[in-house]
Amino acid sequence: MKASVDPELCIACGLCEEICPEVFELGDRETAEAIGKVEGNEEAVEEAADSCPTNAIEIEY
Repeated sequence: MKASVDPELCIACGLCEEICPEVFELGDRETAEAIGKVEGNEEAVEEAADSCPTNAIEIEY
């Protein structure tokens, strides 16, 4: 599994980072980024993707 964030869709709400800070980070950027390894966090990554208000998180299986 691989996760990425589409910067064109991301509104930097921070929800993904709140749900799965091991994989997603907002920091001082205008959009979130997938910064960590998904292994071991698959369930939280899927929850973050399902919760994203703009569907900016893409998951490849």
